[in-house]
Amino acid sequence: MHGLGPILRRELAGYFATPVAYVFIVIFLFLAGLFTFAEGLGQFFERGQADLDSFFNFHPWLYLFLVPAISMRLWAEERKAGTIELLMTLPVSLGACVLGKFLAAWCFAGIALVLTFPIWITVNYLGQPDNGAILAGYLGSWLMAGGFLAIGACVSAITRSQVIAFVLSVVVCFLFLIAGFEPVLAFFRSWTPSWFLDLMQGFSFLTNFNSISRGWLEARTVLFFLSLIVVFLFANGIVVQAKKGQ
Repeated sequence: MHGLGPILRRELAGYFATPVAYVFIVIFLFLAGLFTFAEGLGQFFERGQADLDSFFNFHPWLYLFLVPAISMRLWAEERKAGTIELLMTLPVSLGACVLGKFLAAWCFAGIALVLTFPIWITVNYLGQPDNGAILAGYLGSWLMAGGFLAIGACVSAITRSQVIAFVLSVVVCFLFLIAGFEPVLAFFRSWTPSWFLDLMQGFSFLTNFNSISRGWLEARTVLFFLSLIVVFLFANGIVVQAKKGQ
């Protein structure tokens, strides 16, 4: 992990060096608020309950498109500009490069998530919510964002095109997302064994995040997201090593 700190600072500063970061944050905050309060969507006021279920329920679908927009540039931009060879010649390890880029993107996603705190203030002003459950929901949302980012970073290392990286990331993340969706499970239920359905549900972002967003912070769920991040970052390193001269 030699050189992790400089890589992390360089990448995180790079997000705010262009208007892209601010545009992303504004879009994320706008959509999060829209889906939470809009009639026919989150219906925060109409529900009359002091919780943030209507806020967290839409996070998987927001991340499905917004997180790949962050991750698509992580390695595709380096490969297109030809700077990946220069990066590999610096006195930093491959692991530090992979982890530094990922942590910078994850921190950036965390900043966007923290900026939604007015919604937490609102629900505390209107009622007496279970703030422990809300904290678990925020933690679960951040872990899920990390899972999306790890997948996107790995896909970004495969191609030089940010557009292709974005599309492929959305597709892969969508498959992880709908694996536990009831219509999908119903399609497989009639001709697959029960253990296969349990396996699909176990790999579903929706299934794992829904349990955390309701305040059930289980070690199994946290381990799922952390393991997913580790596996895709490891694959990310393998891809970068294989394609650094291409």
